[in-house]
Amino acid sequence: MIRPEYNSDFFYHWTKIPVRFRDLDPLNHVNNALFNTYLEEARISFLGEVGQMQSQFTDGKTFVLVKCTIEYLKQITFPANILVGTGVSEVGNSSITAFQGLYDEDSKDLLGVAESTGVWFDINKQRPTRLPEIKNLEDMIIEKDE
Repeated sequence: MIRPEYNSDFFYHWTKIPVRFRDLDPLNHVNNALFNTYLEEARISFLGEVGQMQSQFTDGKTFVLVKCTIEYLKQITFPANILVGTGVSEVGNSSITAFQGLYDEDSKDLLGVAESTGVWFDINKQRPTRLPEIKNLEDMIIEKDE
């Protein structure tokens, strides 16, 4: 996976997440399982800005996570605020792969990167369904030249 230096223009969407004391493990850093929680919160925030998908949630459509790969690059400590950048790296007929980076708000250090693939799913029919037309999709795409 690429490891982009902090650049506010690199990702389409940013989410700020405060580190909570309860996120720490006995080693006094954020437990690795919480990285996935931070990434999920950012993906949900990102989807909240894609109006075409929001309107279909009430029609029984949602994303089902089918794959998530995380590279843990640095420890996250308390207190801190994490900036999670989210963009789209691949689009299929019924799936989207998001690329995300986690950064320390103060130092702008890259703490981790992730790729997550979600399938647009029809809850009523219990099967994948075609993605809706997404406005401004080209603005969300991340060029991952390694």
